Amino acid sequence: MKTPSPPPAPDPVATARAQGASNIGTAAATQTINMVDQYTPDGSLVYEQVGTAGVPDGFGGTSQVPRYKATQTLSEQQQQLKGVNDATDMNLATLARDQSGRLGSLLGTPVNINNEATEARLMELGRKRLDPMFDRRQQEFETDMVNRGIRPGSAAYSAARSDFEQGRNDAYTSLLLGGRGQAVQEALAERNQPINEITALMSGSQVSQPNFTNTPNTQVAGVDYTGLVRDKFNADMAAYQGKVSERNAAMGAMGGLFGTAAMLPFKMSDRRLKSAVIRLGTHPLGIGVYEFEVLGRRERGVMADEVEVVMPAAVARHPLGFAVVDYGMIGGVA
Repeated sequence: MKTPSPPPAPDPVATARAQGASNIGTAAATQTINMVDQYTPDGSLVYEQVGTAGVPDGFGGTSQVPRYKATQTLSEQQQQLKGVNDATDMNLATLARDQSGRLGSLLGTPVNINNEATEARLMELGRKRLDPMFDRRQQEFETDMVNRGIRPGSAAYSAARSDFEQGRNDAYTSLLLGGRGQAVQEALAERNQPINEITALMSGSQVSQPNFTNTPNTQVAGVDYTGLVRDKFNADMAAYQGKVSERNAAMGAMGGLFGTAAMLPFKMSDRRLKSAVIRLGTHPLGIGVYEFEVLGRRERGVMADEVEVVMPAAVARHPLGFAVVDYGMIGGVA
């Protein structure tokens, strides 16, 4: 009986390369499925293959994958609107560029909040309102002093006069403090207004990115090629081990049965049990004489199937189904 050979172990490099090629193919298929041409009232998005690109497989080779380009086309109305917006943005950008030249001189000139000039202007405006009011109040003050019998030069008159003048001073001081804050705000606003205008022009002319339509995403499951190779090898190894067990059992059974006295006239001659067969010559019956390996031994003899043709009576069947030959009936082998 021929000894079964174990299955060859899978080549890890070839397996990894095949798995990588399968993964790349799956990715390319997924990409192709996902690139769906789209048509909307505002325009269209169309994909077109423009060639292939080599993707390294990690083992010194490359796999070719398709390369695509995406073209977005606007409708006639949207294209006109884009042209108007682009022209507007260009005008704003030009204005911002021209006006930005003024920033150097504006930022290089200190803000003028001179105290004397500001206070002089405030006093000029304040007198037109406060002086007539305090003139009337002074007349009322003098009349009140006379009616109360308080004469100029007296302590009571001096105290009342001091309170009156303090009120006048407080009114002008409040005018200066409040008015100065407003004057400073006006000066800063006058300085900052051109800067704000230029900044607004610059921010209004920012470049907009194209708005591409999202493509539906479809996933294609990858093939576990490595797992398939592993499972196939494991199955082949299990089958091999089963054959080895069967052979060992059969050899043990045949060795035991053919060693009994009942089988002495016969010899194992089934072609299926012989290996390494070499023809040595021709038997007197006209059949071949061979050398072969059987049951772990090297022997000489005939083939049962050839004997059965010329002398069927010399061939019997072993209980395991193999053919045996009565070498006494055929006269042995030379």
